[in-house]
Amino acid sequence: MQMTLLQRLDHYLRFSLPVVLTILLAILGVVPLHAPGFAPVSPMLVLASLYYWAIYRPQMMPLILVFLVGLFHDILTGAPLGVNTLAYLVAYGLVAGQRRVFLGKSFGVVWWGFMLVAGAVEGLRWILISALGGTVLDPLPGFFAYVSSVAVYPLLSLLFSQVHKLIPVPEH
Repeated sequence: MQMTLLQRLDHYLRFSLPVVLTILLAILGVVPLHAPGFAPVSPMLVLASLYYWAIYRPQMMPLILVFLVGLFHDILTGAPLGVNTLAYLVAYGLVAGQRRVFLGKSFGVVWWGFMLVAGAVEGLRWILISALGGTVLDPLPGFFAYVSSVAVYPLLSLLFSQVHKLIPVPEH
């Protein structure tokens, strides 16, 4: 059966939701909240999105898009170019490669996996930025960013699952 133009447009828009949502979260993560000291400890919203889609729909977030989102996030945050890009690519690759561990498991197992990945990503970012800057950064802001990311993941996961329901199941 042939799809109409509007049906195809609807189909493409639904399939672009994970990428669009991830980009919106990157932008939201840098919106000034006028809260002193909040920027360095803001949650890793982009990582949460990449983590979710790596488990539930990796085909909708190919590595080239992860790369571009990471580069976009580096530019938005003023991080050294490539830091978030590399961290996101490594995290996404690890999670997508181990997605069978998480599929069909309870939310607690998925959240536990996010805790591990977020800690590894924050550690990698800290090492890369310290090395590129030639100085050892204070790890405390990174620790608070990690804690806020872990705390906000359940709410983000609810959002992602609602978006996931809007995306049609691929036909085989």
